[in-house]
Amino acid sequence: MAHPSTVGITVIGGGIVGLATARALVRSGIEGVRVVEKEAAVAQHQSTHNSGVLHAGLQYRPGSAKARLAREGIRRMTEFCQENRITHEICGKLVVATDASELGRLDDMLERGRANGLEGLRRLSPGEVREIEPHVDCRAAIRVPEEGIVDFGAVCRALERENERAGVEIVRGAEVRALPREGREWRVVTTAGELTSRVIVNCAGLFADRVAELAGSPPKARIVPFRGEYRRLRPESEHLVRHLVYPLPEPGFPFLGVHFTRRIGGGVDAGPSAVLAFAREGYDRSTVNLLDLIQAGTFVGLWRFTGRHHRMVARELAQSFDRRRFVRALRRLVPEIRAEDLHPGSSGVRAQAVLPSGDFVHDFLWVDDSAAVHVVNAPSPAATASLAIGEEIARRAMRQLA
Repeated sequence: MAHPSTVGITVIGGGIVGLATARALVRSGIEGVRVVEKEAAVAQHQSTHNSGVLHAGLQYRPGSAKARLAREGIRRMTEFCQENRITHEICGKLVVATDASELGRLDDMLERGRANGLEGLRRLSPGEVREIEPHVDCRAAIRVPEEGIVDFGAVCRALERENERAGVEIVRGAEVRALPREGREWRVVTTAGELTSRVIVNCAGLFADRVAELAGSPPKARIVPFRGEYRRLRPESEHLVRHLVYPLPEPGFPFLGVHFTRRIGGGVDAGPSAVLAFAREGYDRSTVNLLDLIQAGTFVGLWRFTGRHHRMVARELAQSFDRRRFVRALRRLVPEIRAEDLHPGSSGVRAQAVLPSGDFVHDFLWVDDSAAVHVVNAPSPAATASLAIGEEIARRAMRQLA
């Protein structure tokens, strides 16, 4: 079905960031806001294929957009959940040092968290850790009381309802195929018909780089999909983990390493292993998209990253295919874990922006262009910080509209 009417701003992508951006636009008084989503329903990918953790910003570089937006975002998200009666829990997190060589980095992270404005941070001794998590073995830990868990799917449904009540048009089943610019308007060519808009906002997540290319603004970074594979503790083993238990991030490696995450709907996830996905929406090993695979496999940035971190990449692959290695990694945190305590869990795909140099883009990356804003990289904590991120993007889009 065609939608010939011209609107002020079209948001491409109906994930949590796109929905939050539309919300911020209409709350700022902008009329004529449209969201275009390629799936039959909103929030079908990264927004609902994640750990469900509310991140407070402990490890982010002070002064970075991540640190700023995480602090503001978790406060705003908690308030939104309370107002909309969305199930959430501020259960707290432990970041543990399992070896004496990690204690210096643990102290550095504690200072970084304090610099980022986190409240109630404490360095715990092994005995104090056991009072909170009796089965965790470590040399020391940081207690992060502000972090928690939430149902991000429920958050997206609440944003969808609020947007539609406010007059936002949400066009579902409309994959964007072309974005020609005609005079002062964009022609948004989709599988559901052609739309027109004065400004476009690209919140396409896993396909953000391709949408930017369609708009004539190819970014320097390319999206490379990494699949995060989880296993789940069996019900009789869930007592081994009470809260969120994370290791210290490894220096120079962009992934957190395997950890334990309580889920808001019940259960405890263990993982993830981080491996290259064979499709941008490849949630299992059997899903292959030749275009996605060729683009990733021929991208010099991925090869440079792999060469730089070959040992860690090999380890992640081994943990993905070898259950014993995966369990061995978990036992560094909880020594009582056994292979029989686990069964297959969920998985998600992370849209990671990678530069040709092989460096990962760690912070949020948005590119302002003529009558367009492209959100090229929106990594964790994008879900937690989505309301704050949406306001940032909305401000940029409104400047383009003026």
